Amino acid sequence: MQTEQTIPRSNNDAREFDFTKGDFDRVCKLIYDHAGISLSASKQEMVYSRLARRLRATGISNFKDYLTLLEQNDAAEWEAFTNSLTTNLTAFFREEHHFPVLAEHVKRYKGGQISLWCCASSTGEEPYSMAITMAEAFGTLKPPVKILATDVDTNVLATAQAGVYPMERLEKMKQERLQRYFLRGTGARAGMARVREELRSLISFRQLNLLDAGWPVRGPFHAIFCRNVMIYFDKPTQYGILQKFAPLLRPDGVMFAGHSESFHHAADLFRLRGKTVYELAGQGRPAKG
Repeated sequence: MQTEQTIPRSNNDAREFDFTKGDFDRVCKLIYDHAGISLSASKQEMVYSRLARRLRATGISNFKDYLTLLEQNDAAEWEAFTNSLTTNLTAFFREEHHFPVLAEHVKRYKGGQISLWCCASSTGEEPYSMAITMAEAFGTLKPPVKILATDVDTNVLATAQAGVYPMERLEKMKQERLQRYFLRGTGARAGMARVREELRSLISFRQLNLLDAGWPVRGPFHAIFCRNVMIYFDKPTQYGILQKFAPLLRPDGVMFAGHSESFHHAADLFRLRGKTVYELAGQGRPAKG
């Protein structure tokens, strides 16, 4: 009888746990079914490294038993498993060209509250960049704006909610923005900075899985930021998510995508308006107001 081979490492170090191709395939199916994330074969080392921590934390001695635990729907471990495999690369004012577009877009509306959604908020840099943009667009720390910020990863949401960052994460920010929108830590908090309360109050952070059948989200939104998350989904999954975005966006609203993302396969839903900026397909441009 042929036995399953352990996946070789890229170096000669011995692994703490055996990790077979069958284990990796099970991980791929579980994270795809649960969160829509498609893992390529090149992610084997990343998967092993991150999930080995979960084996140590749970005291389970092998991947087979750990994955069986997940398949038995252990809710707490599902959350930890998803958090482990979610990539959260982000930065303040990442893909900076989007923020002037957002500012000009919201200035078109006269009166009423502006509603924005950041659907992959990670550790908070993106929604706080949106909040700063709104403060600058309206010339006040209390603009008529509400921002919904969601992510599947509960760990990063806790960081985002706190709004506290090491100063090195802010080193590329313009000095006037840093002085106006952040409070520098002192004493034990030296080397850290916290987003001002006025900006934090503009944002509601919630856990949300874009693959869930129903979203506890109410539109319509003036703009949706869905940047650098669709790259983890295959085209059918992307299309299903875009189908659910469409009715949540105002007819004259805009959606922002990541620089490596393209939605040509959903041309019946969204059309390109500018550089990685989309609007609803088949919609005219309504009058301002």
